[in-house]
Amino acid sequence: MGEVVRIVVFVMAFINCNALLDLSGVPQVKGTWMATATLPCAYMPSEGFTQQMLSWSIERDHRTSTIFRRDDSGDHILLAQFRDRVSVPKHSPGNASLLIENLEMPDSGHYTCKVIWRSENNSLVTKEVTTVVKVVKVAVTKPVIRAGELGLAVPAGARTSLTCVADGSPPISYRWFRSTPGGKALLLSSQAELAWDRLQPSDAGKYYCEAENRAGARAVQQSDTVELTVRGSPVTQQPSAGTDRHARPPLTPRGSGTQQVPTEPLYEVAFCSTADVMRLETDVEVPVKCLHKKTNCKTETFNDTFTVKDDSHNSIYIRKNPEYENLVSAMESEYETERI
Repeated sequence: MGEVVRIVVFVMAFINCNALLDLSGVPQVKGTWMATATLPCAYMPSEGFTQQMLSWSIERDHRTSTIFRRDDSGDHILLAQFRDRVSVPKHSPGNASLLIENLEMPDSGHYTCKVIWRSENNSLVTKEVTTVVKVVKVAVTKPVIRAGELGLAVPAGARTSLTCVADGSPPISYRWFRSTPGGKALLLSSQAELAWDRLQPSDAGKYYCEAENRAGARAVQQSDTVELTVRGSPVTQQPSAGTDRHARPPLTPRGSGTQQVPTEPLYEVAFCSTADVMRLETDVEVPVKCLHKKTNCKTETFNDTFTVKDDSHNSIYIRKNPEYENLVSAMESEYETERI
């Protein structure tokens, strides 16, 4: 009687462990040509059981070949056609799913996930699950335009972009167009993203994109048209903290030519005699270079201080030099003496 009890207990424990170690998967996976597909295979890890071996195999034309095997010696890819294209998660206990990249048409077939566990008493438990994989070529879908963070109404001078997004078997080629008033389309780019580093008012307009791949009849799909609006004044960079307020200002265009002149005030002073020039009560620094202009002056008939204006409407006071006045008086006296 005791022997029967032991057998029953062992059988129940074996059944419970098999239930806990049951593999789960899906019966079928439809993969897109040149895309990536995941074949699910998972179990709930159970205390007392250690994964001994994991393998994936494929059955085609009534022949079965092992693609991937993981054991105590590491991971092994045994079929050359899957080398560098398949992988199984390493640090995810219970996850034995197979990832296949760059699916090819010959990858279609029956895939079997097989896991072997070893119990504490060295008994082995084996489970399998099979998934049918069908690789298909998918024609490109109608593309959708995604605007950048600022949307379709963007301030002038800002950075923005428009991205063309479509589904289907890769590779997918894209083209960007801009509608013109004459009804014709102007080809702008052959990339998925149309970007502006500094948006100008002239960039405002209607845009659309096209997508195409090699699947099916190579039909070209066109997106809906979106209108990009450029609003406001150009975005200017604000001075950063600690910027010297006396720093030299930027050059600005002047006239119709390409010559650039500084925007700081120019000071024009015509010297008709030896004089002292004194700048009073101003916050504007005199630039290194001043605009000099030869001026025909009339003889001064008075000796008091007089004033001239600069371009920024600040006053410059000029006073006669006393030494010069004494010299002139002495010369005039000598001239009068000679005449006598």
